Amino acid sequence: MPANPDFDPAGWLRLARHLPSPNCDDYSAGTRPELLVIHNISLPPNEYGGDGVERLFTNTLDPAEHPYYATIAHLRVSAHFFIRRDGELLQFVPITRRAWHAGVSNYCGRERCNDFSLGVEMEGSDFEPFCDAQYDTLKQLIAQLKQVLPLLAITGHEYIAPGRKTDPGPYFDWDKVAGDLPLWQGSANG
Repeated sequence: MPANPDFDPAGWLRLARHLPSPNCDDYSAGTRPELLVIHNISLPPNEYGGDGVERLFTNTLDPAEHPYYATIAHLRVSAHFFIRRDGELLQFVPITRRAWHAGVSNYCGRERCNDFSLGVEMEGSDFEPFCDAQYDTLKQLIAQLKQVLPLLAITGHEYIAPGRKTDPGPYFDWDKVAGDLPLWQGSANG
């Protein structure tokens, strides 16, 4: 990773709150992320402000705390970043490591998007708009990432895993963040 004052040498963004997740591993030798994948998440579903996402990504979610948690506490997932409704930025995986966010996925005929992408979770759902503070944080994050990574495109989980995923959903305003980073919305050939 090129030297940059925004990131430490391990790939942690200095201005984000760091919550290291064990749910990551190394990219293949010489691989640098080139795709930015946007997701949405809220835990419990459609409830905001709690620590459920943090605990899911750090494997500390209590399945007895909420009925929904019992169905997902076994999952081993993460994302590089999580942007709360108020714009707070949390980082779970350094950008030098592979987060487990995309699952079965395909981008331009390349499977396993985790192998060459970064995942950003937006606190939200498919059923309501995201907040201006979130878009502001995401735009700033994209600008910082573009300084150190060869990002080629931005996409949604729904486009790399169609039929399986629907996020970030119809209320995500792509025009607010894409800028000069092309939006990839899939094709008939994946």
